[in-house]
Amino acid sequence: MTSAFPVGHTDRDALRAEVSRRLQQEAIDGSDAGRDDVVDRLITDVLRERDLAELAARRPPLSAQVEQSLRQSLRDSFLGLGGLQPYIDDPDVENIDVNGANTVFVSYAGELPVQVPPIASSDDELIDMLQTLARRSGAQERRFDPGMPRLDLQLPDGSRLFATMAVTERVCVSIRRHRFPRLSLSDLAELGTISREMVDLFGALVAARCNIVVSGGMDTGKTTMARALCREFEPWERIITIEDPYELGLHRDTKAHPNVVAMQPREPNIEGQGGIDMTTLVRWATRMRPDHVVVGEVRGGEVIPLLNAFNQGTDGSLTTIHASSTRDAWMKIASYARQAPEQLPFDVTFQLIGGGVDIVVQVGKSTDGRRFVTGIREVVDADATQVRSNEIYRPGPHRNAVLTGRFSDTMVDRLFEVGYDPQSLDVRRPA
Repeated sequence: MTSAFPVGHTDRDALRAEVSRRLQQEAIDGSDAGRDDVVDRLITDVLRERDLAELAARRPPLSAQVEQSLRQSLRDSFLGLGGLQPYIDDPDVENIDVNGANTVFVSYAGELPVQVPPIASSDDELIDMLQTLARRSGAQERRFDPGMPRLDLQLPDGSRLFATMAVTERVCVSIRRHRFPRLSLSDLAELGTISREMVDLFGALVAARCNIVVSGGMDTGKTTMARALCREFEPWERIITIEDPYELGLHRDTKAHPNVVAMQPREPNIEGQGGIDMTTLVRWATRMRPDHVVVGEVRGGEVIPLLNAFNQGTDGSLTTIHASSTRDAWMKIASYARQAPEQLPFDVTFQLIGGGVDIVVQVGKSTDGRRFVTGIREVVDADATQVRSNEIYRPGPHRNAVLTGRFSDTMVDRLFEVGYDPQSLDVRRPA
């Protein structure tokens, strides 16, 4: 007698196909209610039948260890991320890039990307896995097919997943991990991201209710830096976050931040109705009595209501932006304001920046993957032609921030009011 489930590399694929067939026959409704129990039952049934077939063919059944591994692999393929799940569970993994089911690269902390084994038996299985994940995650748009060829959602651990199909030759997936969801400024000092001096300085800047822009390139640790600054907010303060998608995760840390409203844009439905953009949400946030408005990343027209919030009394707010230097940060802001529907001229934007932004923090990343602050700039004021500023820290010989300047008298007074003496910074010692 021949086993219905051939042993070897294809064994798992045959078992998965059989579970999938039976799952379709169960006709579970779109809510996925009870899906976990049904999947577990079907996997148990199929594995038992496989063992009976093997015994009938006078072959030994699977060992307990192999069966448990196979059961977990099958369960992950229907309820988790399949072959990606082990990398999601690995705390040292930072990024995962998939260029088709059998071309997968993983970046570990402080190391270059390495290619790893296939994470699915085919692109079709990968698509099925992503569709199931979208349905279970509560994503606003649950489709992932040629008619809706992209998927953007947050995984249960807070990681960000973006996938494409049809517009790319194969199914592509990019996953950005957040290895440190609850780091404090002291933790960043332990990691070497900031100096010990900066721990007190940043704490004082937050206490003085400075409006802060965290600037840097892709994957330089802007979100981690912003999250650490937000941990300096008082627990009783009301925080409104606007992100696309959720990455800061302040609303999930209810012990540190019990009073958080997390807002996320909504795309239009298939009829083109119901969309809500970042600009609208920033305007709404300013009407919700916030102590702090935090925009996860500014990259468009939302910069105008954010600058208005900075200038109209919502002090102590914060955002991040893609820029190559502290000075480049406000040029990016001005460019976004110019491209917005209001088309603000540069002179108006410069004055909004000069009146609203207090501090720009620049973060960078070395070739070996180490992330660190490279510069800190105080915005003093502005006129129609330029933003005037003081460069407090600038990149040193190894790009680490080196103290080179001093704060304005106005900022010194603000820092003194919260019990911090800027003269405690040692201008002779690298940060």
